[in-house]
Amino acid sequence: MDVEKIWFEYRARIKAFLHSRVSNVADVEDLLQEISIKTFVGISALDDPSKVQSWLFQTAHRTIIDFYRKNGSAKDMHADDLWYSEDEPETRHELERCVEPFIAALPSETAQLLTAIDIEGQSQKDYAAAHGLPYSTLKTRVKNGRRALRSVFDNCCRFTLDSRGNLSEYHSKSDSCENC
Repeated sequence: MDVEKIWFEYRARIKAFLHSRVSNVADVEDLLQEISIKTFVGISALDDPSKVQSWLFQTAHRTIIDFYRKNGSAKDMHADDLWYSEDEPETRHELERCVEPFIAALPSETAQLLTAIDIEGQSQKDYAAAHGLPYSTLKTRVKNGRRALRSVFDNCCRFTLDSRGNLSEYHSKSDSCENC
């Protein structure tokens, strides 16, 4: 496996994952660096190349837990108690292939916005500055864009959530979703 190619392919998504769970931008950068080191050192032990994505995101998840424990933010806390508890990995992996086509089905301005922020990991403040938008306006557009994306998913599938609000399973509403 070409570690550099794998890291290049997943870096932005891992960064977006970190941003969704860690509020401090400097901490996100530190964690991303730590995960890159773990990737370059540990990925050779992975036997099945089809599990690279799962391995990377599990590594990121454990790194976040370690970060909170080390910094005292999670004293006496178990990984299962964290507010961002993981969805079922297989279910999430199956739905990930739909994200980009569904984003592409949105109006182009919304698609560009969500791609930059949620797929490529660009911060909302940086995106707002680069496009000359007030930050509060951008936050509203991101919220509305995500709501529109959720609507596209809801039109395609019926979702079941567990008691914590995490995705546990889904069923397609028809034999073929338009864009997935």
